[in-house]
Amino acid sequence: MRVRVRFFAALRALVGKKEEFLEFSDCEEVTGEKVLRRLSELYMKDFEEYVFDRKTGALQNYLLLLVNGRSIAALNGLKTKLADGDVLAILPPVGGG
Repeated sequence: MRVRVRFFAALRALVGKKEEFLEFSDCEEVTGEKVLRRLSELYMKDFEEYVFDRKTGALQNYLLLLVNGRSIAALNGLKTKLADGDVLAILPPVGGG
């Protein structure tokens, strides 16, 4: 099973690329949280601290995660299951003026 992760803005700069392809076993249940944990293993502490609250371990409230264009908040949160070929986009806050 393969999931594509897209990075934007400051997060793109942090990881040094615009997307990552992650492979999982076909029999493995893959959730948004599992994808983020795998990315934390790949990109280490800087990524983990950017995505997860240091004290609670919860997803930072300023991030928006989309699975195939739909907010995971409207689905099942970090427990949202992903399927082969799904795209998870991680959108940091957007500033403007």
